[in-house]
Amino acid sequence: MSIVQILPLRPVSRAYSYQVADHQSVVPGQIVRIPFGKNAKLPNEMGIVWAIPEKDETPRDKLKTCYPLDLIPPLSDALRQLIDFTAAYTMGSRGMVAKMSVPLNDIAPPVHKVTLYRLTPLGETIDITPLTAARGKVVTTLRKEKALTLADLTLQAGVSSAVPKGLIAKGLVTTEEISQETATPHIEPQDVHLPTYSAEQQSAADQLRQQVRDKKFKVTLLDGVTGSGKTEVYFAALLEALQMKKQALVLVPEITLTATFLERFEQRFGIKPIIWHSTLTPAQRRRNYQAICRGEAQVVIGARSALFLPYADLGVIVIDEEHDSSYKQEEVLFYNARDLAIKRGHLENLPVVLVSATPSLESYAHAAEGKYQWIKLPHRHAGATLPTIDTIDLRRESLNATQFLSPTLIAAVEKTLARKEQVLLYLNRRGYAPLTLCRTCGHRFECPHCTAWMVQHKNRGQLLCHHCGHVMAAPRICPQCNDEDSLVACGPGVERIYDAVRSQFPEARVVVLSSDTQKSMAGLQETLEKIEHHAVDIIIGTQIIAKGHHFPDLTLVGVVDADLGLAGGDLRASERTYQILHQVAGRAGRAEKPGFVLLQSYLPEHRVMQSLLANDRNAFLGVEAQERKDAGMPPYGRLASLIISSSSESAAQDQAQELARHIPWHDDVQVLGPAPAPLYKLRNKFRLRFLIKATKDFKIQPYITHWLEHTPKTKNARIQIDIDPYGFM
Repeated sequence: MSIVQILPLRPVSRAYSYQVADHQSVVPGQIVRIPFGKNAKLPNEMGIVWAIPEKDETPRDKLKTCYPLDLIPPLSDALRQLIDFTAAYTMGSRGMVAKMSVPLNDIAPPVHKVTLYRLTPLGETIDITPLTAARGKVVTTLRKEKALTLADLTLQAGVSSAVPKGLIAKGLVTTEEISQETATPHIEPQDVHLPTYSAEQQSAADQLRQQVRDKKFKVTLLDGVTGSGKTEVYFAALLEALQMKKQALVLVPEITLTATFLERFEQRFGIKPIIWHSTLTPAQRRRNYQAICRGEAQVVIGARSALFLPYADLGVIVIDEEHDSSYKQEEVLFYNARDLAIKRGHLENLPVVLVSATPSLESYAHAAEGKYQWIKLPHRHAGATLPTIDTIDLRRESLNATQFLSPTLIAAVEKTLARKEQVLLYLNRRGYAPLTLCRTCGHRFECPHCTAWMVQHKNRGQLLCHHCGHVMAAPRICPQCNDEDSLVACGPGVERIYDAVRSQFPEARVVVLSSDTQKSMAGLQETLEKIEHHAVDIIIGTQIIAKGHHFPDLTLVGVVDADLGLAGGDLRASERTYQILHQVAGRAGRAEKPGFVLLQSYLPEHRVMQSLLANDRNAFLGVEAQERKDAGMPPYGRLASLIISSSSESAAQDQAQELARHIPWHDDVQVLGPAPAPLYKLRNKFRLRFLIKATKDFKIQPYITHWLEHTPKTKNARIQIDIDPYGFM
């Protein structure tokens, strides 16, 4: 028996010694079944063979046995290096990083179950004359076809599903469930015809194709204005990978964007790509995982976790909307999928394409310094022009406390509807109102589990915490003073804007697009198709509608609260606000009709608004870059966070004080804190934060390791580490 080092798919970072079962052999990267735990004897968990040491002095009788699984190929050296790098860089658990590469509890081949309807012996011989016409059609159809699914049977017989089910009760029809393997759809590259490109699109596409052909690591920033055809350009890189019999990975920041992408991809390539995200069913996950491992999945589109899957032969990685903060994972494991995609490209020696109309300051700086190739698409496709942007100074509009649409914006909506064109009203705030308070005593409804106001959802008749999901029925009586009908909604959410629009434009066809109203991908796709075919006049939406969508008749975008997001002291507040406003503005005038954008703001003089008005993104980023450089902030310095949390407030504070007493001194490091987190209580945990600020080249991980090793631990307190934090709540 040989001895191997196995990494369990658990929150551990070390590999454990096991012996291999008799007459079995393993290789590094192979998936195995192992007994894990002090008293475990059965192979109840999965692990990965991480190394096969030349010598291991562990006594054989102390070793448990591993059992190889041959259902998928071993994880490649490059993927295991990525797992090692990710765990070391993020200071996370190596076993939990590896779990993203083997995210299934059961990696057996997926079995697709199909229910077939067939006649019983009685049904085969019975005289159909006494039967109803519909039942006679079912019997006749099954005598001809032998066995059919319910959908095929009802279609061919021309009856409702109740008819064959009624025949089951009569003993004339029976059902059986069979296993049916579903083949992965295959794209024939020679049958794919890309569109006619403009000269600048053709140049960009040719450069990306050449990078795929070169099979060398290179990072390219594909920087194009909204509507410039960036997706169609990087489709050329995907097609080149397919022609070379390589796989392609496209990362998107949000699941909601996959619906639009899938439709465009299918129009161009003839079939849908393989998808990977959290809403897949277990059967879909098994099927897609097997297809990815075996190389049958030619193109994969997925959320950030798709980056760690064991692709058989990856040829290119595309990160769409590379600037989006959703690429930063901030629960359990803290990592940035965009940055790790670049690392995977380096380890596997393949090109990585970053795509955005509003690049992150990090990517912009790297492109400006020549570290990334910079491909620019400065014009909209097919002669479309960028929209005209203007601000509405709310200080001059004299709105009362329950008015949220200014007269100027209402007049613009009226004119747009009169031209039979569409309007988008954007507000990145779900629900009806962000706060409910009592006019009599001033009581505000706060979540009992979080330091956050309860958001009113009028359609549900509920107050909801958007952080932990706590729900309570919307009250009529103030719990503080018992006054009836004194509760008022403060501020607008998209539901409240909907009420205002319905009151102002009763004849208009209005739809609300948010994660609350779109519960499924199919429902979202149906709504998007209605908008595209102009079955909707006014769209009221959150950031779900801000990017990736093309509506030819949409010519007016009104931003209800352009200042939302600027407050709070976030390092990237201005950058994020500029990006989202630029993206949502880009929904207007994407076809031959000109577009107009109106930004309602109390801060029209803010540089974000002024840069949007001047259409001068580079000037805005230049100022942002200089301010960050002067302050030693990313990308010109380094940040890390320590988050201390506990269900006991005193335990959290004690641990924070212990950490404060043991802060290591270093010339290149400044430690801020401890301070209560802006969300001091979250999901019943009290939270305090340290912010570690260091020079750009300082190795921050060894510093934190030394700090934690020399700090006593407080019982019931947890310390989480966030390297390169994006959120500070």
